[in-house]
Amino acid sequence: MPTVQADTLSKIAKDLLQAAGASQDEASTVARHCIGANLAGHDSHGIIAIPTYIDRMQLGHIVPGAPIEVIQETESTTVVDGNWGFGFVVSEQVMTTTIEKARKHGVASATVRRQGHIGRVADYPLMAAGADMIGLMTADSGRSAKLVVPFGGREPRLGTNPICIAMPSNLEGPMFVDMATSAVAGGKINLAAARGTSIPEGWLIDKDGNPTTDPGDRKDGAMLPLGGTEGHKGYGLSAMVEILSGVLTGLGFGHDPSGRHNDGCFLAVFDVGAFRPVEEFKREVTEFAAYLKSSPPAEGFDEVYYPGELEHLRSQRLGKDGIDVEDATWQKLTDLAQGYGIAAELGLE
Repeated sequence: MPTVQADTLSKIAKDLLQAAGASQDEASTVARHCIGANLAGHDSHGIIAIPTYIDRMQLGHIVPGAPIEVIQETESTTVVDGNWGFGFVVSEQVMTTTIEKARKHGVASATVRRQGHIGRVADYPLMAAGADMIGLMTADSGRSAKLVVPFGGREPRLGTNPICIAMPSNLEGPMFVDMATSAVAGGKINLAAARGTSIPEGWLIDKDGNPTTDPGDRKDGAMLPLGGTEGHKGYGLSAMVEILSGVLTGLGFGHDPSGRHNDGCFLAVFDVGAFRPVEEFKREVTEFAAYLKSSPPAEGFDEVYYPGELEHLRSQRLGKDGIDVEDATWQKLTDLAQGYGIAAELGLE
């Protein structure tokens, strides 16, 4: 398993995407989000996804250069059709617009439909936090294949349906929560399969509905909702995310057998200054984080971290030490580079 510096991985991602037909700006945006996910420790949304995106481009499921179309809007709302463009590009632009509207009107929201995979959901609410606003985003996969069973069920009816909320503060690293409403993000199971490792019990059931630790069972099995024996909580949250991201956006629910990935998203931004002085709020959030961290660690723990702190610490460490890339992914990148005739310049011979 090679260990590769972030800037090298970023160049590999950008050059492969451009060779496949993405523009320079699109490729740079996708690479920035993907390698940022690797740095945060979320390898399931990192460089491993680049071959998948290229495959979807070749199938016409992702359309480079697609126009980002505003279907309807008010002073504080926007409804967007991404026309199958890169989800990273579409959602980043929509979040920028939503922040601008919230700055004028205090609160703003948007929905997005018909776009490619958006990667790590946290990236977009963190844009709002960086602008001294509270950011919220939910996402689902539209009518692409379902992965997660409803609580008490044996057949999948839901996506992994993530939700993220990010807060502005004076902390060194941002405070946010970014989580799938399934027991784990689906990409983590794919990552385990690529690395040939088992998964914890409680993530997956096999085709017969039995608990399994084999990530390969996902093909005919299904994922479980967040919460274990209290999985009704993750299930309920997932259903609400599905409505916000699938029904409100107009994507609908259920399964489209075409298999086209289609991330529907709901975004909301709240200007802190519309509620109280921004610096007071940021100072109190920072003090709250210190209060959380002051709890004595339980047995088996060295430290209490505030939400989002671990990702920040990983980004610092991996930015120095490099990112581990599983052999299966490295081989796919090498094969693509050779196919496009750019293996030598990327050091992938």
